[in-house]
Amino acid sequence: MSETGTVRIVLASDNHGDSESLRYLRDTYSDYDYFVHCGDSIMSAKDMEGWICVCGNNDFQYGSAVPDQQILEAAGHRIYICHGHMDFISYFHYRPMAARAAAKNCDLVFFGHVHTVHDETVDGIRILNPGSLLHNRDGSAPTYMLVHLSENNINVQVMQYHSSTPSLKEDGWLMKLIRALQKL
Repeated sequence: MSETGTVRIVLASDNHGDSESLRYLRDTYSDYDYFVHCGDSIMSAKDMEGWICVCGNNDFQYGSAVPDQQILEAAGHRIYICHGHMDFISYFHYRPMAARAAAKNCDLVFFGHVHTVHDETVDGIRILNPGSLLHNRDGSAPTYMLVHLSENNINVQVMQYHSSTPSLKEDGWLMKLIRALQKL
């Protein structure tokens, strides 16, 4: 916890095997209180040491070593952490996830899966998705969040991640597929 009583959290998700991005976050924010990963790291449990992480729909390597959901208590908040693929029926309809968090007496949700930044309050529950460290499905640059918590405040900063490895090309086949799927 910082001198001001604020808990500082690095929130990331969906790096899909890109270890460079996680190393960058650990090195850049080494003085932060928590590192939370919302699934689809596609890395070993050993590689995720130091992270509070949950199992995503592509994290077959974990077996039972990493849970599907976790609760983090920090600065007077209870945070429900999940990947999201088991917590909502369709993308951008998050009421079931908010209800699950409320049933666990949580006031905040961290989730991944959709590869887009999201910050919304649903039925009194603040839900945050940091986007993806690999690629966001809306065509924006890869992102993560810095979350600063105090008892009376939740401050969120969306940060762009700039990898030194080549990113998806805007005119490549995958981006064309993503854009076509977004129109459905």
